[in-house]
Amino acid sequence: MQQLWEDGVPCYCSGLHPLLLTVLIRCRFYFVLFYRAVLVRIWRDCVTGLSREERAYQYVLTHATPGDPESILDAFDVWCSKVEFISTIGPKKGKVLDRMLMEQSPLTVLELGSHCGYTTVRIARSLPLGARLYSVEMDQRNAAIAEKIIRLAGFDDDTVELIVNPSDEVIPRLRSEYGLERLDFVFMDHWKKCYLPDLQMLEGTGLLGKGSMIVADNVLFPGAPKFLRYIRKSGLYEWKVHRATLEYSRGIRDGMAELVFQGIK
Repeated sequence: MQQLWEDGVPCYCSGLHPLLLTVLIRCRFYFVLFYRAVLVRIWRDCVTGLSREERAYQYVLTHATPGDPESILDAFDVWCSKVEFISTIGPKKGKVLDRMLMEQSPLTVLELGSHCGYTTVRIARSLPLGARLYSVEMDQRNAAIAEKIIRLAGFDDDTVELIVNPSDEVIPRLRSEYGLERLDFVFMDHWKKCYLPDLQMLEGTGLLGKGSMIVADNVLFPGAPKFLRYIRKSGLYEWKVHRATLEYSRGIRDGMAELVFQGIK
């Protein structure tokens, strides 16, 4: 790096500004995400005394039509894209999920990570008559919001059962306490570090049959590398990653993994 002198002091920063500018340009979408997802949230938590999920529910309650799942989802999408960022599957990846559900027509569905109920509603509205969705959420405050959103959308307990407990406590009891014999479809959108142990736990329960589909969101950002390595090497799945951008964001690459169980060898 060329050495410059300013007021008799050596300066080595001549190449720093272009480098810093390059970093800022490449990382600008991550800075925007940090601002929207963290800084705005902290500020509004302090100002309103409500959680981000509670604020989202209030918005949906006043802008959506009760009993209309599409209206609920549209209101959520407006909130997440224009007001505050919440990590749900979003409309773009949501359409890919919709297509999978329509093609699969699952009768028994497990969702790991209800959060505030957006994807729960999205899945429930795509299910065939007589199907049932079991949605698992470990955070009690988020589960309370999800319950309100699910019921506001018009789905009762016969269609959507919300289970408030950690996934690693629920999965081993699905057969004994909930009477499940097989899972046709599993959607994962909870803690990414739980993707692999929960998948292996599902394999161990015997609830995955040949043709059972597992869909896992955000496998590239924030990412689930151990999960992806396992499905590549296990030989138990036909799989692919649907590449997309992070929900309600620009320029941040993400992906959603689609797995079809082929049976234990």
